[in-house]
Amino acid sequence: MPDTAPAPFHIRRHAQATPDKTAFRICATGEEVSFAALEARANQGAHLLRRRAIGVGDHIAILMENRREFLETCFAADRAGVYYTTISTHLTPAEIAYILRDCGARLLIGSTALAPLIEALRPQMAGLPLLLAGEGAAEGESLAAALAAMPDTPIADERQGLDMLYSSGTTGRPKGIKWPLPDAPPGRRDMLIDLLTGLFGYGPETRYLNPAPLYHAAPLRHSMVAIKAGGSVFVMDRFDPEEALRLIEAHRITHSQWVPTMFVRMLKLPPETRARYDLSSMRMAVHAAAPCPIEVKRRMIEWWGPIIHEYYSGTENNGFTAIDSAEWLAHPGSVGRARLGVIHICDETGRELPVGAEGEVYFESGQPFSYHNDPEKTAASRNAQGWTTLGDIGRLDEEGYLYLTDRKSFVIISGGVNIYPQEIEDALVGHPAVMDVAVFGVPNEEFGEEVKAVVQPAPGHAPTPELAEELMDWCRARLSRIKRPRSIEFRERLPRTPTGKLYKRLLRDEYLRRG
Repeated sequence: MPDTAPAPFHIRRHAQATPDKTAFRICATGEEVSFAALEARANQGAHLLRRRAIGVGDHIAILMENRREFLETCFAADRAGVYYTTISTHLTPAEIAYILRDCGARLLIGSTALAPLIEALRPQMAGLPLLLAGEGAAEGESLAAALAAMPDTPIADERQGLDMLYSSGTTGRPKGIKWPLPDAPPGRRDMLIDLLTGLFGYGPETRYLNPAPLYHAAPLRHSMVAIKAGGSVFVMDRFDPEEALRLIEAHRITHSQWVPTMFVRMLKLPPETRARYDLSSMRMAVHAAAPCPIEVKRRMIEWWGPIIHEYYSGTENNGFTAIDSAEWLAHPGSVGRARLGVIHICDETGRELPVGAEGEVYFESGQPFSYHNDPEKTAASRNAQGWTTLGDIGRLDEEGYLYLTDRKSFVIISGGVNIYPQEIEDALVGHPAVMDVAVFGVPNEEFGEEVKAVVQPAPGHAPTPELAEELMDWCRARLSRIKRPRSIEFRERLPRTPTGKLYKRLLRDEYLRRG
């Protein structure tokens, strides 16, 4: 039998101490899972993996909406020494098949709620075993039936597992981001637990609201760390601005995590709607994924108080910055100072630039990582000093605060001048008629590229030529001539991931094809 004394962040410790406490709740269905139930189901899942000959260092894949079995499967793999790859439900069958092949999945665990997607995927699975959560699963493919046949006691060879997540693919083909698998039992302190509990205070009193899909890195990792720390997690099936406010009040939420587009949508609720809900339980609202427009963040601090915390990192966790409300008010627009790794700003040759100069953001001494099956991409993320980059552009001030400008791949070069779309997007989203915006470069015969803006109007605003001209005037008052859009078009909705990342590549490629 395995050692019965669990490590500090093992679910078993909480299952023994507070068995009936809620580990997580699926808000859409009302399903609550206690620590005792999560411990038992994670054990059953670990036994199932071993029964399927899935051992330490092997891979499984998860393709589900936000549902109970999602987290239970992750916790099973997390104690079986298995890499688990969570896949976006918004990908095409071909994109999913690529990830399944690339990660070397030995088992796919899906959901009957995604039946059309699963059926379209089957011909491309090449015999990969499949188990489905939910009613209506075919005989032999029912996850519930497979788990019911397993014991709910620990497996004999528990080992710490890890996620191996894929980048969102907003700038190209998704990359599998792989950390070295620890040679340790599950539940011990590690870099991620120390970082998140230290910065954001996740612990037994935490009541954490997750409004985003669990298949993305931040929602999954923060939810799992909050649960490992003994807190309770409340999972939304999808983000809705007013429903999020209602859940904060109803469940006395203490911690939450957002992306800037969620802030924008909540701020654009009618004032009487925003005032309807008691948000006084909130102690910390964390945001990341993209730089937040200065005016949007200022209004959020005015509304929620100085509880807004921001961080900058990637799925790779090669570095990490953080900033609280007081620091941000003194350094508006910054994403903070380094809390993991040392920041360097470098030019295209890898040479370090002086304070205040814009260049590519590199981290020294961060978390080791590689891109799975792609040594060329791994090598391209490093410079001669061994520092690593995610391809973001930024600058440092004299106090070491980092300011992000944009992604390297989206810099617009017009007449030899670098133009960063983020600044233009931040200006436009401040207009009350703008719900969302994407700015990118399109061909220009004279200057090489020119600035193009595609706008999603806010509810109640029609996409008219008059509105386009009004937005042009708005930009003239806020941006230098070279940064102003040369044209503005409207879309009913922009292509974003559910975590707020913009598929700008899709828009830009469409306009490039037009010539």
